[in-house]
Amino acid sequence: MNTSAVYLDHAATTDLNPAALAAITEQYALTGNPSSLHGAGRRANRVVDDARLAVAQAAGAHLSELIFTSGGTESDNLALKGLFWNRVATNDQARTIALTGIEHHAVLDTAMWLEEHENATLLWLPVDHDGVIDLEATALLLEQQHEQIALATLMWANNEVGTVQPVAEFAALASQYGIPVHSDAVQAFGAVDVNFAESNLATMAISAHKIGGPVGIGGLLVRRDIVLTPVQHGGGHERKLRSGTLNAASAAGFAAAATAVRAQLSEEASRLSELREYAVQRITQLIPEAVFNGPRDAANEGKRLPGNLHFTFPECEGDSLLFLLDMFGIASSTGSACTAGVPQPSHVLLAMGRDARSARSVQRFTLGHTSTRSDVDALIDALPEAYARAKKAGMAADESSIHTAGTGFTR
Repeated sequence: MNTSAVYLDHAATTDLNPAALAAITEQYALTGNPSSLHGAGRRANRVVDDARLAVAQAAGAHLSELIFTSGGTESDNLALKGLFWNRVATNDQARTIALTGIEHHAVLDTAMWLEEHENATLLWLPVDHDGVIDLEATALLLEQQHEQIALATLMWANNEVGTVQPVAEFAALASQYGIPVHSDAVQAFGAVDVNFAESNLATMAISAHKIGGPVGIGGLLVRRDIVLTPVQHGGGHERKLRSGTLNAASAAGFAAAATAVRAQLSEEASRLSELREYAVQRITQLIPEAVFNGPRDAANEGKRLPGNLHFTFPECEGDSLLFLLDMFGIASSTGSACTAGVPQPSHVLLAMGRDARSARSVQRFTLGHTSTRSDVDALIDALPEAYARAKKAGMAADESSIHTAGTGFTR
């Protein structure tokens, strides 16, 4: 069998855009530190400046608001720690971070680190059955506790179930009390219309490799009136917020990918949402017990990421199904952590009110710019048998060991 002949894990990383590859290749053939004053350095600096303008425009921001980072995780860390430390420096009583339980671990783990090491307290904001933040309940919590809140954070779109959040409305609620809001927009940027200037956000994280750019570069949008405490120090690069030699080649690749996805955003969203809806209909016909998680958004009204499908397949371990699909040449994801070989429930599904057992029985399929109808058909052909075999293997919690049906794997 071919291994991962059909790639349906574009939310993890997607294929390099040809324009990005060309831009990177061109720059790798040249030399120059963007901070150097000689001709080679000035040339590299122009490349970075042009890239900054292109990426900022694609994100609906001013070029001065874009800080280049190594990716979404660094951007989230800089935003949360930088906002928290700056706020505490001016008001030691404001130590609460308001967030939902569906955030990416780059946000969750950073907030928990601040709780453990910097005396932060966490205020958990409720979400509904589809993973959408409850704005009415949140408004009440903000009213009651705003004096203690240092910052709030809400991801623009969820990386597991694809739910798109009312970020601007949430940020507007927080702004009534002067609370800065960060958003992890890594999954949203390049998939839905993201406009930093219109969002009311203080900071926003984006990443290149999710949109067809290179791995190892991302960005943090920082509103011009927002002050962050730096996480790392050195040469004072990037408004003194992120010291380190700038990667001109990766910046050029990021810019090429951002420009490309922005130019075809509406057309590509329509194409992917049609593919997604076709897949949802066929999967639910073939496997009636499968549960589609998150908003359906069949009409592509912006409630869900266009290329995201997330299902619960009852009575099977998500990673067992993943391995079986991989044997059939389909690359997918469980979207949940696995520690020391013991399957763990999805924290996103738990926050959405699912029980721990069903939150372990999930599979995420994500489409991207190279996805085709034949890819979806290959999934549909393989899924019923893979699910039947994974279901036969059972749940890890029910047995001392798992023999993944027909694979020879013992876990």
